[in-house]
Amino acid sequence: MSKTFGRLLLICSAALLAACVEDEPTAPMREPEAAAQFAAVTNEAGIDALRNATDRYHSLKAAIDDDFVLLHPCEDRPGEGPVGAVYVNFARLLDGAIDPNLPDALIYQPTKNGREKLVGVEFAVPYGLWPGPTPPQFMGATFQNEDEFGVYALHVWVWLKNPNGMFEEVNPRVTCN
Repeated sequence: MSKTFGRLLLICSAALLAACVEDEPTAPMREPEAAAQFAAVTNEAGIDALRNATDRYHSLKAAIDDDFVLLHPCEDRPGEGPVGAVYVNFARLLDGAIDPNLPDALIYQPTKNGREKLVGVEFAVPYGLWPGPTPPQFMGATFQNEDEFGVYALHVWVWLKNPNGMFEEVNPRVTCN
């Protein structure tokens, strides 16, 4: 799938969901449930859960077999830094849930041998599926608005240490070459 098509598909999906929202949310109220579920999760336990859930995705083939598709190739944002290549699972994205066992996207960096190396995960919730007045949180980290995609999103660098912090948007250790 091309970079443009993947982004277009995500933007169209988010726009459709946002257009359906009037005064009432289109998804069940999950904020209290999610807040209660993750209030007791320590960073160590949460990261262990993410690593256990994503260990099989060190094989990009396993990710593709589980319906992850390329959203965009390795990206180094001018003025911000490198993000990596993002593969998204649209069924997970559109369920509106934040589940450490089912991350919405996987972040890879290319290696010298031409393969992709798993470096992190991403959670994303389309604006229209989050009923709360503030962005969602995971393990104390607040999701950021990604208006270009119509989602709240959070990167978690579970497989490549980020010197700027585990939940930062970019990771200076990621290389796109």
